[in-house]
Amino acid sequence: MQKIAVIGAGQMGSGIAQTIAQHGMQVLLSDVDLSVAEKAKAGIDKALGRLVGKGKLEIAEAEAALARITPIADYAPMADAEMIIEAATEKEAIKQAIFAEAGKVLGQDAIMASNTSSIPITRMANFSPDPARFIGLHFFNPVPIMGLIEIIPGLATSSETTARTRAFAESLGKQVVEVQDEPGFVVNRILIPMLNEAVFVLGQGTASIEDIDKGCRIGLNHPMGPLELADFVGLDTCLDIVMVLYNTTGDSKYRPAPLLVKYVEAGWLGRKTGRGFYDYTGDAPVPTR
Repeated sequence: MQKIAVIGAGQMGSGIAQTIAQHGMQVLLSDVDLSVAEKAKAGIDKALGRLVGKGKLEIAEAEAALARITPIADYAPMADAEMIIEAATEKEAIKQAIFAEAGKVLGQDAIMASNTSSIPITRMANFSPDPARFIGLHFFNPVPIMGLIEIIPGLATSSETTARTRAFAESLGKQVVEVQDEPGFVVNRILIPMLNEAVFVLGQGTASIEDIDKGCRIGLNHPMGPLELADFVGLDTCLDIVMVLYNTTGDSKYRPAPLLVKYVEAGWLGRKTGRGFYDYTGDAPVPTR
């Protein structure tokens, strides 16, 4: 593939665009407002600069990668893209609207992919022009660093689409796992209930934020504690995913922790808002409880 369109210039979309551009492909980075896409490209420029500063990337490589990224604010330029990747917020209605609009310009042989972290692919494929060319392509944050991609074929996804998508993912230097179209797929089906349970443990007063995270870092040999990780992911994103699991399966084991709901209602979403289970406004994170 030579040209890829990425819809959504947030943290995930920017990371996807950077990774693709670093691997030699042209990228159309789209958002509802051109200034948002342009700001995302400026952020990518800084990220590439940090890699240069650390000696992990040559200046010429960074400049070439940045030049491959074109910010846009509409769908028309995507007509000649070989793949359109949706990387919008984890709200199904928003994604459905994107698939319907982007589908109007989707090339005859192009693939439409969703970076959803939990929403069923088969259901969303109905909003694309050709479910046989629709697939889940789940990157992990931060995209340039994390080495895994989940590929999730829907019920109607063709074997050719799956094979082309796998080849594309592997061309980015990523390891690939192919997953059946079940809520949460593999990684988040296991991870999000664990994070949710950590919030239950906190809300019930079993242990402090520090001790919950310390216990899991040392006792489970995890690089980050679950509450720290939830802040990194975004508490709103964690809640969105656990609600998909809960609503799709109907299983009460996926019910959201009340404290998680309360933090999201308060706008305490983690690192991106400066406050979640930790306060990030100072020199070092400080537990908020």
